[in-house]
Amino acid sequence: MNRINVLLIEHDISKTLLENSLQASGFELLKTQYSPTFLSLIKEISPDIIIFNLDTPSKKLLADLQTLNIQSPLPVVMFATDGNVDTINQAIKAEVSAFIVDGLEHNRIKSIINVAIARFKHQQCLNNALEEARAKLEGRKQIDRAKAILIKTQNFTEDEAYHTLRKLAMNRNISLGEMAKNVIVMSELFK
Repeated sequence: MNRINVLLIEHDISKTLLENSLQASGFELLKTQYSPTFLSLIKEISPDIIIFNLDTPSKKLLADLQTLNIQSPLPVVMFATDGNVDTINQAIKAEVSAFIVDGLEHNRIKSIINVAIARFKHQQCLNNALEEARAKLEGRKQIDRAKAILIKTQNFTEDEAYHTLRKLAMNRNISLGEMAKNVIVMSELFK
């Protein structure tokens, strides 16, 4: 089994409890403090997971996590002393996989990380399914719009419009959605 590469970001770099627990559990580890170069560090070292150990996440840190989630999502575990509901909600919005308040216990580290990774993977599957559904819906809208254009301009029935789009797409070896976009663009040119 490959060892998991962990980027550990400590509020107090001199603390070693979490660092020792991670090393004892067999994780590869790079320890540092949070800095404005956080996003470039992630690109440089490509960790498998990021773990924060801090009092409370700053607005800048949460904004960086949102940016990270857009650019190259990773599982994130955050140990914090701030159990404020607003802080927790902000962390969840930043796609933190696990937010643990005052719960740093050596024997739980490995299971917390495994749960966070599993939750992250599940969330990524849901996000991918959502994007796929959105793309299909958008394609369906384009096809319906192209059919409406053909019905209006060529006096086709809905079936004739659909079959014409399908035949044109097959003849050009492109998808039905792509053909629909072409019809829409062409109709806009002739307006």
